[in-house]
Amino acid sequence: MKHYLEFERDIKHLEEELEKLKDPFNKEGLSQVETNKISAIQSKIDKKLKDSYANLDQWQITQVARHEERPKAKFFIENLFENFVNLSGDRRFSEDEAVLAGFAEFEGKSVLVIGQEKGDDLESRLKRNFGMMRPEGYRKCIRLMKLADKFNIPIISFIDTPGAYPGIGAEQRGQAEAIASSIECCVSMKVPIISVIIGEGGSGGAIALASSNKIIMLEHSIFSVISPEGAASILWRDQNKSLEAAKAMKLTAKELFNMKIIDEIIPEPIGGAHRNKEQVLISTRETLNKNLNEYSKYTKEQIFTQRKEKFLSIGKQKPFTVFSVKTDWVKRSNILENSKEILFKFKKELIIVFVVILTAILLFY
Repeated sequence: MKHYLEFERDIKHLEEELEKLKDPFNKEGLSQVETNKISAIQSKIDKKLKDSYANLDQWQITQVARHEERPKAKFFIENLFENFVNLSGDRRFSEDEAVLAGFAEFEGKSVLVIGQEKGDDLESRLKRNFGMMRPEGYRKCIRLMKLADKFNIPIISFIDTPGAYPGIGAEQRGQAEAIASSIECCVSMKVPIISVIIGEGGSGGAIALASSNKIIMLEHSIFSVISPEGAASILWRDQNKSLEAAKAMKLTAKELFNMKIIDEIIPEPIGGAHRNKEQVLISTRETLNKNLNEYSKYTKEQIFTQRKEKFLSIGKQKPFTVFSVKTDWVKRSNILENSKEILFKFKKELIIVFVVILTAILLFY
C-alpha cells in the first residue's frame, strides 16, 4: 500500500483512478481497457508531481525526507556494494542495530561502509531503534574507521537519523563522549570520507558520522542540529510552528549548498526518491565513483588538510563593521596611528587640561 503525504492528496485520487482503469476486471465483469484515458490521467499525474515537487516548502521537504517508502541505508548497501561483510560490536558493551557497518567492494575497490538504518516496517524499526544510535554504535564505527585508516581504505557513510538516542541508558554509557570521539575520529582520518545524507541528518547523531571530506545530500533530504518540531517547541512552545522553524533553520539541500556547508546535491526523480529507487541508485553510484576517483589522486596529508580546511572555512565571513568603513579609527590596524595624530593635534589643549588638574590637586591637598 502506497503512503501519500498531505500535499499529495490530488495525486492519490488520480493514481487510484488510474489503477482502476488499468484493471480490466470490474463489478460487471471483463471490460475494455481505455488506453487514451489512462494516458491522459498519467499525464495529469506527471504534471501535478512536477508542479508540487518544484514548489515544496521547507516543512514539506522534511516530510519527504521522512517518507516511509524512501530508500534506506540497507537498500543502498545491498544494491551498490558487493561482498559486504557486516561487523558487529564495540568490544565494550554490545551491538547497536541502528547502524550497519562493514567492509565491502565498490567498483572493484575496497571500502568501509557505514549506514544508519531506520527499518522498513514496525518490527524492523523497533529493532533498529528508528535509526537512533547508542554510544556502542558510535564506538563500533570508531573502531572500524581506525581499522580502515590503518589499511588505507576509503570510508562511505549513509546518514539517516532523527538524532542520537536520548535515553537514560545511553547517557549513562557516555553518549556525548561517544559522539565527540566519533567527530574527532572522522576529522583525524588520513583516508577520504564521503558522507551521503539520504533522509534525515539530525543533530549530533548525524554530524558524528558526517564530519567528512565530502558531504553529499539527496535533493529532498535535510541536515540540521535539531528537528523543526524540536526547534518550534523550544522557541515558541508550539509544535504547530514547525514550518516557521524549518524556514529559519535552513535545513534543505539547496540552502546548505548555498551556504557551503555541503558539497554536492544528488537530484531525485520527480516525486521523490521513493518513486524511482533505481534512478537514485544510478545517480548515487556515479557520484560516489566520481568522488572516490578524485581522492585517489590525493596524498594522505592532502586528504587530511582538505577536510580540516573545509570545516574551518564554514561560517567564515568578512568582519562585521558597526560604523562606516570611511571612519579610519574603526580599523584596528590604524588605532595607534590615529591616537598619535589626535595627541599631536590637541597637544596644547591637553597640556592645559593636565596643568589645571594638577593645580586643583595641589590646592586641595
